[in-house]
Amino acid sequence: MEYWDIYDKNKKLTGRTMKKNDWNLADDEYHLTVLGVISRRDGRYLITRRVMNKAWAPGWWEVSGGAVMAGEKSSEAVRREVLEETGLDVSGAEGGYVFTYHRENPGEGDNYFVDIYKFIMDFDESDVKLQEKEADDFMLADAGQIKKLAKEGIFLHYDSIRQVFE
Repeated sequence: MEYWDIYDKNKKLTGRTMKKNDWNLADDEYHLTVLGVISRRDGRYLITRRVMNKAWAPGWWEVSGGAVMAGEKSSEAVRREVLEETGLDVSGAEGGYVFTYHRENPGEGDNYFVDIYKFIMDFDESDVKLQEKEADDFMLADAGQIKKLAKEGIFLHYDSIRQVFE
């Protein structure tokens, strides 16, 4: 069983944990997730398309990310998630943490912080190895293409992270 740390409204650890995806947080409690934006030097970004059997937003485009496990640092989690989902190791890439945003869902037990990371590295399309249970396709898109997908309503988190693409 995997566990997540519980944070307070100031993003401080409370010392308590919750089972992964066990949405029972109080309104002033949060869990932590990460997103890793990967950019090549030519200005194109690696984005992936969610598999169609996902319960939420199947077929939508996104950047790699996921939950920070209990006891794990945000920086460790983003490296792990990117590697699991894309096969790319960003540990030697330029960049790193950019900013945090949060979402509050009163009464739903699912409040969360999202740490955003941006990594710049050279890689070829042949280096990308998708995690089949997460994504069924990828593309190297420029900021304009990503904005267009967002306007079509099929790019996750765009309004919250668009500054990373500007």
